[in-house]
Amino acid sequence: MGTKVIGIDLGTKVLKLYRKNDGIIYDEQNVIAIEDGRKILAIGDEAAEMSEKAPEGIEVVYPVTNGIIADSGKMIKMFNKIFEKLYGAPKKAHKPRFIIAIPTDITEVDKRSFVDLIMSSDLKSNKVSLVDKPICVALGAGLDVTNARGIMTVDIGADTTEVSILSLGGIVLSKLINVGGNDIDESIKLYVKKNYNLYIGSKTAEKIKKELACAVPLSEVKTIKVYGRDVVKGLPIEAEISSAMVYDAIENHFGAIVDAVRTILERTPPEISSDIIDSGIYITGGSANIKDIDKLFNQKTDLKINLIPDPDNSVVKGLGKIMDEDKFETLPYVYHQTNYSIRMKD
Repeated sequence: MGTKVIGIDLGTKVLKLYRKNDGIIYDEQNVIAIEDGRKILAIGDEAAEMSEKAPEGIEVVYPVTNGIIADSGKMIKMFNKIFEKLYGAPKKAHKPRFIIAIPTDITEVDKRSFVDLIMSSDLKSNKVSLVDKPICVALGAGLDVTNARGIMTVDIGADTTEVSILSLGGIVLSKLINVGGNDIDESIKLYVKKNYNLYIGSKTAEKIKKELACAVPLSEVKTIKVYGRDVVKGLPIEAEISSAMVYDAIENHFGAIVDAVRTILERTPPEISSDIIDSGIYITGGSANIKDIDKLFNQKTDLKINLIPDPDNSVVKGLGKIMDEDKFETLPYVYHQTNYSIRMKD
């Protein structure tokens, strides 16, 4: 691995690695399948295929919850397996430097857990830096975060949404709420169960979201057929789900995100507010793909809404810019092993 620098976007649902000058080298679901609590059966997309299908004795786990590492033991096992697949057995010499994108509005203990992931892995590298995800989002959108112009980003992830104001390479304001794509999926599952007596899995709910979900009411109702298990009879059945039903199921989640955006706007310094009026709000994250989400935010804020292209990859692209372009090298935080402190890089 030499002296390579590797960026990590440790998302709740997807884990992505970016190697300096080489681009994205790993992009799979952040999940591990373990048998009898010890044996690793699969990781990534292969393990995700086992979700909701695995027999007793096989545990399929997403180690990251609400943007933070919830199961460090399984996350370390998965991290070791990824690097074994990419590079073979870890080498003791020439350990790579790591830059990890993290949510802004988390505790120091949670920040430390991201560092511990690297230091407790087989690589045991102590060359670990942290960078705030909103900075990566803005860089991934092609924005210059180092000047005095204010930038507002809304990153709608799997478990969380982070609303942030940036200026001069730092975070002016940030709010992290526990609302994301997984909550939308879960609401669709519950609504289908309540109104159709039909139990569906998470993958089916995600399919419904991708095909029918809209952030504002559709003028023309669309439908798709899905399959699940009858709640009363316990038998497999088919049902037709409408876009109107999906909107009713998920409307409150978008309301919570809009409330967070308005809260941050109300607290934004006037000089930065003028910048946001000029440039608008930048929306990203997997759920930014939901139809008409830009219309919803425009209706609720009267501001220009910019949907970042390729929103699923904005964070990892921002990590790439930090690693590939020298002018951004001072943005990450540097971690010191001796006292577990975190400071800005000089």
